[in-house]
Amino acid sequence: MAKRAEIEIGFPQRMAYNHRLTLATKETKMTTKLFSTYTLGNTTLNNRVVMAPMTRSRSPGNVPDSLVATYYAQRATAGLIITEGTSPSPNGLGYARIPGLYSEAQIVGWKAVTSAVHAKGARIFAQLMHCGRVSHPLNMPAGSRIVAPSAIALAGTMWTDAQQLQPYPMPSAMSEADIRDALGEFVHSADCAIKAGFDGVEIHGANGYLIDQFLNTATNHRTDAWGGTMDKRITFAVEVARQVAAKIGKERVGIRLSPFGVFNGMEVSADMEELFVKLTSELSALGLAYLHVVDHSSMGAPALPATMKPRMRAAFKGTFILSGGYDGSRAEADLVEGKGDLVAFGRPFIANPNFVEKMQKGLALAEPDQATFYTPGEKGYTDYN
Repeated sequence: MAKRAEIEIGFPQRMAYNHRLTLATKETKMTTKLFSTYTLGNTTLNNRVVMAPMTRSRSPGNVPDSLVATYYAQRATAGLIITEGTSPSPNGLGYARIPGLYSEAQIVGWKAVTSAVHAKGARIFAQLMHCGRVSHPLNMPAGSRIVAPSAIALAGTMWTDAQQLQPYPMPSAMSEADIRDALGEFVHSADCAIKAGFDGVEIHGANGYLIDQFLNTATNHRTDAWGGTMDKRITFAVEVARQVAAKIGKERVGIRLSPFGVFNGMEVSADMEELFVKLTSELSALGLAYLHVVDHSSMGAPALPATMKPRMRAAFKGTFILSGGYDGSRAEADLVEGKGDLVAFGRPFIANPNFVEKMQKGLALAEPDQATFYTPGEKGYTDYN
């Protein structure tokens, strides 16, 4: 398979900026707050380590199989696992071989995953990711459509198994009916997640996918109730969260945001800090279980203003998950300082299924094979010790 991407957590395509994968080779032995139990919603986590969502492209036909179950079970020493981005509908599919969660076959596939993870004592949330314009028809089933807030194509190319790299097509600007349909797809998928045995769902509102496309001025040029002003641009995100929470219970719903992220053609607008603080306040009022904030500045994205995360932390009354370039020492320090309640780690989990144990014991971390991040099969997926 041709090389598809630079390396990024959950981002299997070419990056607008380059970065070097660095993994800590040794951690100070840790037995402190990071490894203490934590109550999230109605469940107790064995520790405060979160396995971050990472696209791995191992679900042929968009249905997770026994290999996917093995992969997650191997990493179930994390207190909480958040799955790779999982589409709530055929229209939401983007990358090759990503899983969905809207059909009976997918529910059955995911049941094997959740059972395997629960048997190891971990909790697991499904990340619901509608890719919006970040897609290609060759990665989607017949009858599906590429939709977005506005008809603005993403620059660059996407990997397809059928024809390798292909340019992104022009998406269709969503009508009111399309928006209502998309909201219903998120609700249906969340219900499927509970049927599949998940402890909850994480709504993917980050990284340039559909919800973020509504938030961002680069992709939302609407002048109706869903775009234009800051208050209108946050409406879709809030409505997804509101309707999903009403369906499965607010204690089972988290959301991921990436303020000042520029991946997938996002831009930094003048009102960005105020937008995300306002959005955080609206989400807090819904009583969601957690807010997962991604800071990609360690990988070359614009740095967040110093006031940003503290303001979001103060505005959100539920659990606050930190993410972005963490090692164990920094995670421990930020937890002790009260900057967050849980810390998400991504790439270290790829080559280190026993990452939590290695952090606790101060053991060296193995480095992953970057060439197999998004390829099919067990190589570079379940064959790490």
